[in-house]
Amino acid sequence: SNNLIADEAERSIHDALCVIRSLVKNKNMIAGGGAPETELSIKLAHYAATLSGVESHCVRFFAEALEIIPFTLAENAGLPPIEMVTELRNRHAEGEAMAGINVKKCCITNITEENVLQPLLVSVSAISLASETVRSILKIDDIVNTR
Repeated sequence: SNNLIADEAERSIHDALCVIRSLVKNKNMIAGGGAPETELSIKLAHYAATLSGVESHCVRFFAEALEIIPFTLAENAGLPPIEMVTELRNRHAEGEAMAGINVKKCCITNITEENVLQPLLVSVSAISLASETVRSILKIDDIVNTR
């Protein structure tokens, strides 16, 4: 039990140091609480509707994949993830671009008014790494032509 606590503390310190490092590299901040991922997901879903064929499916699935971030945030906070993501999506569809999951109040709020921010580089790095991983898997399976 003590080893598990020590390991978790070490991971937490490592995560905090990575966030600080990203802030040193790029000081730009964005809203937290899953707000940017939800907004991007909705914009990509609208864009996917303008496409056809395989491109439409790829963009739509990418948009859906972005929703795992607020889903996981809600789940880790002990909130009902399906209900939270559905409400979050609805609030963004109504034009509330800064609506995010407020884990302290257990509801959806304007997350920037609550000063819940995250480094831009953390989100950019996560999305880039995930996209590159999927691309590598698709290349290995010869599903996507390499250029």
